[in-house]
Amino acid sequence: MSVSCGVECVVILGCMRWAWKRCTYVGSDDSAAWPCATDDEFAPVPHICRLILAVYEPDLRNPQFPPDGGYRLNPDWVVKRVTYEQTHGRSPPYLIYADHDHREIVLAIRGLNLVKESDYKLLLDNRLGMQMFDGGYVHHGLLKSAIWLLNEESETLKRLWLENGSDYRMIFAGHSLGSGVAALLTVIVVNHSDRLGGIPRSKIRCYALAPARCMSLNLAVKYADVIHSVVLQDDFLPRTATPLEDIFKSIFWDTFIPEGRKLRDPRRLYAPGRMYHIVERKFCRCGRYPPEVRTAIPVDGRFEHIVLSCNATSDHGILWIEREAEKALERMKERCSETVTTPPKVQKLERLQTIEKEHKDALERAVSLNVPHAVTAEEEPLNEQNTEASDSRNEDTQVSTSKSSKGRTNWDEVVEKLFKKKELKNLQQNRDAITPNQ
Repeated sequence: MSVSCGVECVVILGCMRWAWKRCTYVGSDDSAAWPCATDDEFAPVPHICRLILAVYEPDLRNPQFPPDGGYRLNPDWVVKRVTYEQTHGRSPPYLIYADHDHREIVLAIRGLNLVKESDYKLLLDNRLGMQMFDGGYVHHGLLKSAIWLLNEESETLKRLWLENGSDYRMIFAGHSLGSGVAALLTVIVVNHSDRLGGIPRSKIRCYALAPARCMSLNLAVKYADVIHSVVLQDDFLPRTATPLEDIFKSIFWDTFIPEGRKLRDPRRLYAPGRMYHIVERKFCRCGRYPPEVRTAIPVDGRFEHIVLSCNATSDHGILWIEREAEKALERMKERCSETVTTPPKVQKLERLQTIEKEHKDALERAVSLNVPHAVTAEEEPLNEQNTEASDSRNEDTQVSTSKSSKGRTNWDEVVEKLFKKKELKNLQQNRDAITPNQ
């Protein structure tokens, strides 16, 4: 009798602990220790939000649902818009925009359409450990969509970049489902920038708004210098495990899984790149507060827990992200204007150096936590050079095979080479890393 009572007490205490941790966990806890972002680095985000919103409009000259202040873009600079009928379900609709004011070429991809079966097929086309890529794992369906999009638009992007004097930045942006496509497309382009006219890595940027978990942790940290993810408070998608059949396990069981075990699983997918967390609500306080933006390249504790909040779905909306991002940016500028008579606390050059150091520190942190296939900043270029040197002769002899009859790049064959190049090097490591977690 006493034993059974003791067991019941343990079970009750365990359930109470779980309920307390789940019910008191709020979105702002994810970034509580992060520093605040500066207006210089966050300035592009509201503009990028409006460009993604523009994909939803059939006629930008007569918009039906413009955000506050309008889209603030020139319809004459829209190079191309592609609808569902043109993508045949292989990619969400997108827009290519030559932004001559900001000297940028932007590929903006819309988010999940709740009434389109093709979008669900794209999102659900993945199983744990299904797709290996670039020394890690990525979402299979989103990678296929990124390759298809490059096959369709790489020549257009290359032409625009060369026509503008090879001086513009190349921006890939997406929301929700489109964010995963944009992030993986960016990874491919960074590895094969010569196919887009030789655009340097420093001129490539990706903005993933309300990002899907689409790549393993080593890749999420590795590409944090080019991929920027933006999360509004309690948004559920960056915290939702993929494949989606694990969502209930994320809600009920992830509380009990040790952090180290999660980090050691090379197949686990994460939101990509550097994180910008827009925080506007606090625990046990009603209403919205003036938003602040916190930023970091987290390794452990990277949006791991779904927040049980009535705002978990509304915070995912692109309209809300645009509004709160605009408010946050205005607040940052106001703070700077208040101290215009004195030197800024963080000067621009100093902040750029800090961002570079944060990336190096994150890479080293991933190595110290034994994240599978993580490498330091010094090791990564060496590995790439060794791999490229060993394949240089084969690459020269196979250039023609990656071109179609019209001279266009066949991205399926280009990416397949990256599969082979990385998989042969890491296949045995993956087997060794996965085995203990089975």
